[in-house]
Amino acid sequence: MPTRRLIAVVVLVPVLAALALWAFAWPAARTAPRDLPLGVAGPAAATAQVERQLTRQDGAFEIHRYADEAAARDAIKDRTVYGAVVVTPQGPELLTASAASPTVAQMLQQAVARQAATEGTEVRTVDVVPAPESDPRGAALTASVLPLALAGMAAGAAVTLLGLRGVRAATALVGAAALIGVTTAALAHSWLGVVAGDWWAEAGVFALSTLAVSAAVAGLAALIGTAGVGITAGVMMLFGNPFSGASSAPQMLPEPAGTIGQWLPPGAGATLLRSVSFFDGAAATGPALTLTWWAALGLGAVLLGSARAGQRPKGARGTARPATTARQTQDDVAHHSPQHT
Repeated sequence: MPTRRLIAVVVLVPVLAALALWAFAWPAARTAPRDLPLGVAGPAAATAQVERQLTRQDGAFEIHRYADEAAARDAIKDRTVYGAVVVTPQGPELLTASAASPTVAQMLQQAVARQAATEGTEVRTVDVVPAPESDPRGAALTASVLPLALAGMAAGAAVTLLGLRGVRAATALVGAAALIGVTTAALAHSWLGVVAGDWWAEAGVFALSTLAVSAAVAGLAALIGTAGVGITAGVMMLFGNPFSGASSAPQMLPEPAGTIGQWLPPGAGATLLRSVSFFDGAAATGPALTLTWWAALGLGAVLLGSARAGQRPKGARGTARPATTARQTQDDVAHHSPQHT
């Protein structure tokens, strides 16, 4: 048995290390636009050449056509596209939204400027929805993904290890998530100023993101035991965090990483936070539903696990007889001892 354990450790540790390296390094090494929504605005005859230039990068951009600059601006604010190239009599104009992704905004500037340089023209760039001055590169928002996931894992593990069940466990998870949401909003909004939306809406996003993780951890543990804590935490760490696209955009990650990331709480939480903080809730329905489903299913599993555990007293009654027999045996021994005699 010790030899088997030794072999298991020797084999398992490198496998886990390789998996972690793949999960974190692969998306970072393959970051590039893949069907990235980009608008083109202006008369059809004038935008035809721009579209041909953009489509030369096979599969890089998903082109959306708009009649004028106003329509393109509305599409950016609605989070339909990340930016737009507007053809004007004075030359091309690039509309970006660094609040949606500073990485994408910079990439678009470089791509469009490079194309314009070949034609001897200059591109004027307008940031329609700028990132906050206190966090122009979005580093603080990106850095919030992992702490929120860790807080959710810790809350779910604590509820499991403390033996809380049923309604008590669900109440503890919801209460912890609410407290984490308020605390995080106070730090990110009131102190650091890295998010700029409605304070309570942001607190709700932080709380829901945390609850989605903590409920999943505690829920799986309630169904299969403490191993559920490790399984869920591993999924959130190895896939949820690196596949979230928080540092760039889901469309900048290799497939299926970008899609998987938006199905998991860290990615959905980052996307929802951007929508609530900078875009007045535009395109918030999808990630909000994803987080809600994780939280609801997790809490449901917690209650189900408690109900299943509550059906065990019948078996426990059967084990009461040996204890009684043991006590009776002790009484018989004491009765027949010499001292008693």
